[in-house]
Amino acid sequence: MPAGDAPPTGPASPPPDLALVLSGGGARGAYQAGVLRGIGRLLPELRVPILVGVSAGGINTVVIAAHPAPLGEASRTLAEVWRRLETADVFRVDTPSLARNFTGWVTRLSTGGAAVYPSVRGLVDASPLRKLIESTVATVDGEFLGIGRNLERGLLHAVALTTLNYSTGQTITWVQGADIRPWSRPRRRSFNGRLTVGHVMASAALPLFFPAVRLGDSWHGDGGVRLDAPLSGAVHLGASRILAISPRYEQNEEEASRRKISGYPPPAQILSHLMNSIFLDVLDRDARTLELFNRLVRQLPPERREGMRPVDILVLRPSEDLGLLAAKYEPRLPPAFRYLTRSLGTRESTTPDFLSMLMFQPDYLGLLLEIGERDALARGDEIRRLVAARPAPAAAAASP
Repeated sequence: MPAGDAPPTGPASPPPDLALVLSGGGARGAYQAGVLRGIGRLLPELRVPILVGVSAGGINTVVIAAHPAPLGEASRTLAEVWRRLETADVFRVDTPSLARNFTGWVTRLSTGGAAVYPSVRGLVDASPLRKLIESTVATVDGEFLGIGRNLERGLLHAVALTTLNYSTGQTITWVQGADIRPWSRPRRRSFNGRLTVGHVMASAALPLFFPAVRLGDSWHGDGGVRLDAPLSGAVHLGASRILAISPRYEQNEEEASRRKISGYPPPAQILSHLMNSIFLDVLDRDARTLELFNRLVRQLPPERREGMRPVDILVLRPSEDLGLLAAKYEPRLPPAFRYLTRSLGTRESTTPDFLSMLMFQPDYLGLLLEIGERDALARGDEIRRLVAARPAPAAAAASP
């Protein structure tokens, strides 16, 4: 029997406070899908009651949350979506469309604030992504039927997606669930209601590249932009144990010190650092903070914790540098889009992390699926322990 094909063990019905958190990362979402497929092989009957996603992780979250079957089958469906994905399924890559949007931006910037300027809302047209979501997950008037059904059947507790309200600068977490108590902070708050395709599109609207999406009376974009506490939504929803999947590769000291470019940094290299700080680094920072909090709380006797409780967390991340891998697939991008990315200097860096988030190439995505599945199987014992752990008392719940 091949490695990883051992008979599945573990509970079909998880503790009611188990959460799955999926962060952003564009095309790196294929890695998350691979990890979920691996977990589905380990625990095919598993259902996670709390699902939280942002950006590309929000898309994966909705597919899993709306699926009628447990994780084993749901994760295979999600992996198949990523396996068949091409750049043209996410945004238009034809030369006229890219040229029109790019020229519109240049014209707008050159008008000096004139009263009349071109209406441009993104460097690319993301309408294909909306069609892909609608063809993958059943909807009525934009609402996801499967999420409501799974909530009614008691198979879900809550599903949450995060966006950034460009009008106020607040991070908004949209929650669909049963008996969910909203939360509010100066910079982040939640709203209860039915999740729609618009919420997913807004959560995944990469700044400047994808157009913002109107939700209510405000325009919203990628929820990862100001999301300084990506784990907080899961804790607010009652999680005492969190399984988080990050598409960020953790470099060792030698790799981190290695020069990625020579000469002056091209725009692509600067964008890579910006995107990493926004979408990839923050989950690890929040996880480290949570682990420190756990150590401090566990040192206190229960009667002195004042409602605080430890929250167990397991973060799964790539065993290989996904940015480094992306450089090998750059020549296979659609010609017009490849021309645009090369103008930003993507070929002047050995690890174009920025490009890896837009590398919706089937062969690259297929590789990420394989790496993700392999990484999940390698950490099967840790995953099983987290799922099987006894939940913390509900009365001890506290929100950050």
